[in-house]
Amino acid sequence: MTSLLVIAKQPLPGRVKTRLTPPFSPGEAASLAEAALADTLTVVRRVPAERHVLVLEGEPGPWLPPGFEVVPQAAGGLDARLAAAFAACRERPALLVGMDTPQLTPELLAPALCWETYDAWFGPATDGGFWALGLARPDPALLLGVPMSRPDTGAVQQGRLRAAGLRVGTLPVLRDVDTADDARRVAAEAPATRFAERHSVLTAAPAGAGR
Repeated sequence: MTSLLVIAKQPLPGRVKTRLTPPFSPGEAASLAEAALADTLTVVRRVPAERHVLVLEGEPGPWLPPGFEVVPQAAGGLDARLAAAFAACRERPALLVGMDTPQLTPELLAPALCWETYDAWFGPATDGGFWALGLARPDPALLLGVPMSRPDTGAVQQGRLRAAGLRVGTLPVLRDVDTADDARRVAAEAPATRFAERHSVLTAAPAGAGR
């Protein structure tokens, strides 16, 4: 009876993946973000769950597959937005992922749908953050005040979970797409994704060709 949540921004130039510019233009960075989001949503939709929810900043686009509830993100910092997403699921277990890991697969998410052994699931990212967070009993207080987008974000969040007495299961470490090097590595790791295809097109185009 788990709710599967994806938290994301509408992939608009200048609003997403700004650390990819340069070498990519804002439009190219947005197209990579759109591909990553489409890959993520496709995978999440394949995972059986009571609800599939897109927690979105902005408006839905053609990249949104059927079967998702779309709810707006709350105001405030990322910790507040994540906390609000979990607050809406207080009566059921919830697993939340971001839009920055297009290499995601249903097999990677499958363990986090089991709540018999663990009260929480944590997916660490290579940059020190996290790509997934699952809570059997969603409590927004577990996220509020956690410093986001820092090398110690994941450690602080894990500390919160353990300090609350939760049994925490750990998912595999994944790389978020933040920089051009991240994009190259993730595209190579998951060559069958939309993200890899788009990255290949962009990096194959000659400089100044209006990619």
